[in-house]
Amino acid sequence: MYQPPHFREDDLGAQHALIRAHPLGLLVTAGPGGLMANPIPFLIDGQASERGTLRAHLARANPHWRELAQVAECLVVFQGPQGYVTPSWYATKRETGKVVPTWNYATVHARGRPRVIEDAAWLRRQIADLTDLREAGRPEPWAVDDAPRAFTDAQLKGIVGIEIPVAQIVGKWKVSQNRPAADRDGVVAGFRAAGDGDGMAEEMAALVQARSGR
Repeated sequence: MYQPPHFREDDLGAQHALIRAHPLGLLVTAGPGGLMANPIPFLIDGQASERGTLRAHLARANPHWRELAQVAECLVVFQGPQGYVTPSWYATKRETGKVVPTWNYATVHARGRPRVIEDAAWLRRQIADLTDLREAGRPEPWAVDDAPRAFTDAQLKGIVGIEIPVAQIVGKWKVSQNRPAADRDGVVAGFRAAGDGDGMAEEMAALVQARSGR
């Protein structure tokens, strides 16, 4: 990934936080079957290895897991908040007119050697942990144990687990750090005024504001 120095985010805690907030990662391999990519929800265990370990599961019918068993490395791309930045938000537009549009975003790329797991206990823990994480904020959280055990046991036979100890992880926060302070203020105000239904505009505004002092 292209990383100009002012857009780099090397803090492991910030990288893991983005993964937890935006867990649907794009799993990419280049194996015997050629390039493959699938969106998969991941968990990140920050204590399992030096840079963290990613855990996920795929449908057994998905041929991607067989590719994972034959590659030395895979890539997982996590996309955080993103959004178009109009020059109309910049103070510089009014001062000189020398501005162009751009796109702000935050992303994390993680690489590692995948391990395919078919152990039923591991798989049950995986789906329970993922479910608990996503259900935690609901008024009446659903848990895997709410379903009949025989039913979930049968469902587990249809999935395969993967575990990826992260060997390399890089982050890129392209959030207007290269603009003058007045332009950054305009970007923050612009995203907040634009709003959206999923809170991504507010999340981007917060990132721009948080990194304005760096």
